[in-house]
Amino acid sequence: MKILYFTDTHIRGNSPRSRKDDFPSTIRRKMEEIIELASVHQVDYVLHGGDVFDHPNLSPAVVGDFASLFRGFGVPVYAIAGNHDVYAHNPITLPRTMLGLLDAFGTLQLVHEGNRIKLEKDGIVVQLSGQPFHYDLDKRDITLDYAVKNEMDAHFCIHMVHSMLVDRPLPDSVAHTLISQLWELDSDVDVVLTGHYHAGFPVQHREGRYVLNPGAIARVNNHLSEMRRIPQVVLLTLTDCVDVTVIPLTSAQSGEEILDRSHIEKARYQEERWAEFTRQVDAALELKTLNVDTIIETIAENDQIQEQVRLDALRRISKAKEMRGGEGA
Repeated sequence: MKILYFTDTHIRGNSPRSRKDDFPSTIRRKMEEIIELASVHQVDYVLHGGDVFDHPNLSPAVVGDFASLFRGFGVPVYAIAGNHDVYAHNPITLPRTMLGLLDAFGTLQLVHEGNRIKLEKDGIVVQLSGQPFHYDLDKRDITLDYAVKNEMDAHFCIHMVHSMLVDRPLPDSVAHTLISQLWELDSDVDVVLTGHYHAGFPVQHREGRYVLNPGAIARVNNHLSEMRRIPQVVLLTLTDCVDVTVIPLTSAQSGEEILDRSHIEKARYQEERWAEFTRQVDAALELKTLNVDTIIETIAENDQIQEQVRLDALRRISKAKEMRGGEGA
């Protein structure tokens, strides 16, 4: 049995500010390549790890266009809902979303919490389960979201989770689960397939069990890590064991070609200049005999401060003077 897995396509009808290209066209090309890979490798099933769409209420034209691509796989497609697929991150809104509509039309089949789906091919039986995104994911007892029992005497159990499952600790303010925690669970899952964490991580393997996140198909932000990352998919070949092949997408252009960091760099430069400007003002204010407006004009002229920064500084000083009751206050 062969299964192709990918995640986080974030289909949308326009381009994020971070992109230089036509984002919908780029995602379409990637989808077409994934369909071709499914055909070349003669896969039996296709799995999607969530965030199929970037918004739950995309236009029917965009949804219809990509629905035809999903039908192009020619084999059953199973997916779980991500946080972007529902309204206000609320999973109970799924029936009112465009992903829910694709499920209703049979374009793909959603795997809901508690579902156990049997996949069969050449005598091999796979139990497929999934945990869509929900509010308490990675905040509550991880057994509830990651541990699944083999309920159909299957040869393999595959579990999809749209969660912040990571290979290294994140800041305490970010709810997440470490892969190392999964190895200790009382669970029959042979392969955990996850998404949501766009960076992905290398194949994790221990005693015949796998944890896989190939990273997002879409690159919707321009973080430096995304500049280096190439989107990829995972091919699972199930015989008497699990064989994992990670396949980078050749249609994915380099980050330098399609990601725009100019506004980030501009904002960073302006922040650095403002910090330096205020430092010099603070230092100059120690000279009590000088007029503040003169200090600002002098620094701005000598250091070629941008006009917008100079005017903003003067405005702030004027406001401060007014609040303090005048020049000599």
